Amino acid sequence: GDGASASPLELIQVSRRLDEWRHFLRVQGRDALEFWLLPGLAMVLPWRLCFAVFKRLARWSWLYRDGVEAAAREAQARGWLGLDADAWRVRRRLITLVDHADFFLAATRGKAWMRQHLKVEGDWPARGQAGILCTFHWGTGTFGLRHAGLSGMRAHAMVAGLDSPAYQGRPLLMAYARRRVAMVVRETGQPTLDASGSLRAIPQVLRDGDQVLAVVDVPTDELSAAVQVELLDARALMPRGLLRMAVQRQIPMTLYLTGLDTETGARWLRIRPIGVYDDVEALVVRVFGELDEAIRAEPWSWHFWAQAPRFWVEGG
Repeated sequence: GDGASASPLELIQVSRRLDEWRHFLRVQGRDALEFWLLPGLAMVLPWRLCFAVFKRLARWSWLYRDGVEAAAREAQARGWLGLDADAWRVRRRLITLVDHADFFLAATRGKAWMRQHLKVEGDWPARGQAGILCTFHWGTGTFGLRHAGLSGMRAHAMVAGLDSPAYQGRPLLMAYARRRVAMVVRETGQPTLDASGSLRAIPQVLRDGDQVLAVVDVPTDELSAAVQVELLDARALMPRGLLRMAVQRQIPMTLYLTGLDTETGARWLRIRPIGVYDDVEALVVRVFGELDEAIRAEPWSWHFWAQAPRFWVEGG
């Protein structure tokens, strides 16, 4: 044959490289749309109009498809998908879209916007009072951060590192994640703490009269670092280190949630100071009882349904 002709092996290799590039471009296109372009509409549209657009977008089944379908499967397995599975998925997409949009709103809206669109129930601790501010991967948390910062909380958020395999080969998603972390620093006005490291940095934060801000519903694959809790009528594993420290050091705790009215687009912030506990088990019941209550009220608002197999005890 012609010496310039490619061999079958070379043709296969070229085909594979083309397939890899097509996949890469598809992933980048989806990340651009889901994390930047569609949420970014919040920068340029009045919020009422933007939210009306978001409610329509949330009916598109392809939007955030992988995450929404994984969440729906786990919620169904646990009996929390409900009778109208399509409506559950729409709300799940809407919560996800608004949570990403809040990154852009935080960059372009000020105090007046927050006062108009955020209803607050309860009060933060006094300024300068050391403590732990505790929340969950639930709802839309950005403006809870802003409200805490504007109320005088000097909160150091515990943030996981960005070395997850989920970011590999996804530069646009990585760029978004980095800027989300930078947003947390901007809104709280304080440096973050490494959530994947030890708790040794926390005592100094508390001695300075600052607060530690922790999102405590995270999977733990080390049984020695976990505690069993009752969650949705089953046994689940949650990290216990921070709660144990709170009891040992007699640190006051405050629970808070930031949610979204999926009909109107209004935000709400509920703050519940729970004080100091002398018993770790009682504190565990109190904290994760709040998560249980929140998921029961709006199961589509929990962001970690897809991680459910890492939480619930087998057979629990």
